[in-house]
Amino acid sequence: MLLEEPRKPLHMVEWPEPTPLEGQILIHVHACGVCRTDLHIVDGELTQPSLPLIIGHEIVGTVAARGPGANRYAVGDRVGVPWLGWTDDTCSYCRSGRENLCPNARFTGYTIDGGYADAVIADERYAVAIPASYGDAEAAPLLCAGLIGYRSLVAAGDAQRVGLYGFGASAHLIAQVARHQGREVYAFTRPGDQMARSSPWRSARPGPAVPMPSRRSPSTRRSSSRRSAH
Repeated sequence: MLLEEPRKPLHMVEWPEPTPLEGQILIHVHACGVCRTDLHIVDGELTQPSLPLIIGHEIVGTVAARGPGANRYAVGDRVGVPWLGWTDDTCSYCRSGRENLCPNARFTGYTIDGGYADAVIADERYAVAIPASYGDAEAAPLLCAGLIGYRSLVAAGDAQRVGLYGFGASAHLIAQVARHQGREVYAFTRPGDQMARSSPWRSARPGPAVPMPSRRSPSTRRSSSRRSAH
């Protein structure tokens, strides 16, 4: 599904299946989550997409081919592809384990073609193995919302009371993880928010309420064959 111009509908195109280059893998897409960032790109609120573009960065699929030097995954392995799609591996951020801050980074579904397609090319360094215990649709939102929330939870250390705000899929997912760990979970909402008061969710411990269900659905889309990544 191709985006040719901001604020215009995506439309289906047919392209030959791309060929993976050095260090890349070809993935046959099973599912791709719909993230709020995808909507920002389509709406023109993120202003530097590589157009024409295939969006989507919560990708789950199966490795179908490997480019030269790509040996991290075997053909047939199930993998996920997140927002961070490539880094230069040489800057001070990459060398200090903070590659998400790389000034030359490329992003799946923004500056690299994404997963609203039958097939996608990915740098094998930024593909992750998907455990068999997860279904395709269930795993897809973990590639963005799940990663963001979990990184925040880790940064909170062993805090027993966790507050969540700016509520979306990240908070929705991480609330479940925090409850499983036995923490108290608080949602910070706007005054008069009806969804917060009508939430069916309750804390694993007495007292605090935990977040309402996400307004962002981990739905999936499929599409036609697509071109190679930049």
